[in-house]
Amino acid sequence: MNLVDRLKPLNTPFILVAVVLLLAVLTALVDISLLTRIITVMFVSLIMVLGLQLYMGNSGILSFAHIGFMGIGAYTSVLFSMTPTAKELSNPNLYPFLIPLHMPFLPSLLIGALVAAFIAAVVGYPLMRLSDAAAVITTFALLVIINVVLVHWDRVTNGPRTLFGVDNYTTLWTSVTFCVITIFAVYLFKESRIGLRLRATRDDAYAAASIGINMVMMRWLAFIGSAFIAGVGGALWAHFITSFSPYSFYLTETFVVLAMLVIGGPYSVSGAVVGTLVVTAAREILRAIENYVNILQVFPQGFFGFTEVVLAIVLIVILVYRPTGIMGSRELRWPQKLPKV
Repeated sequence: MNLVDRLKPLNTPFILVAVVLLLAVLTALVDISLLTRIITVMFVSLIMVLGLQLYMGNSGILSFAHIGFMGIGAYTSVLFSMTPTAKELSNPNLYPFLIPLHMPFLPSLLIGALVAAFIAAVVGYPLMRLSDAAAVITTFALLVIINVVLVHWDRVTNGPRTLFGVDNYTTLWTSVTFCVITIFAVYLFKESRIGLRLRATRDDAYAAASIGINMVMMRWLAFIGSAFIAGVGGALWAHFITSFSPYSFYLTETFVVLAMLVIGGPYSVSGAVVGTLVVTAAREILRAIENYVNILQVFPQGFFGFTEVVLAIVLIVILVYRPTGIMGSRELRWPQKLPKV
């Protein structure tokens, strides 16, 4: 068996990684600060979308709580990575025992992701018994609960006020590195036994139960993995933006991440990547149009919300005419060999 045949089961993540690396190299070569910022945020968004695809794509259940776990990862990692002086300046009400904590970026990121995964493990198990509308409503309720805690626990999060003084550790290549790791991790999960069993419960829960598949356990493991990736994305985002509030992890960001996954196709890893690229490009074009109209002062009261409205319309059209998104359940693969005659 040659090398190509050995790598064929992984041809999809290799293709996706090649696309990501090509974008990163081109961005680095162009070396425009605004473009670098846009692409870096896009890679962090891609990590978030991939994390959502791990759970939603394989279980078939929409999870609104995903952005909440992003917020948990962001605040936890920042508490461990900020210097004691920065903590005292940005949050005078912080618990005294948290002030001297100071660790490097990578351990802080890992702790943030683990805390998000731990909370998902604790609160998620009973929710995994629910399906359809009940499951969606409970995950939305969980998002609301997380947001209320972040807003009002001022001795940890600085409450509704902006938390500042975060060190900028997330660069273009940092985001690319974690993006590559996430692509492989999510694809390998999809092709693993757990992923196959989880999709079996998605397609026919009764048939899956009849052959001994524990639906609750499969969903729970995917939910934990999804929250871990969301925590990683939140930590990367926090150390790139460097100042944020709990409102950054609520409905607006939830809508954007869901739009990326649904438009691209929730049932494939390739769909998550394609959707993120398409929506990011569309948002930047629409924002440019919105800013240009405001500069010309075509509307005396201002021209705002154009980007969100158009994106929402596109999402509705996709759901009506192509519910499975651009890619559907297909993955990008190398061309297959033609059969010998």
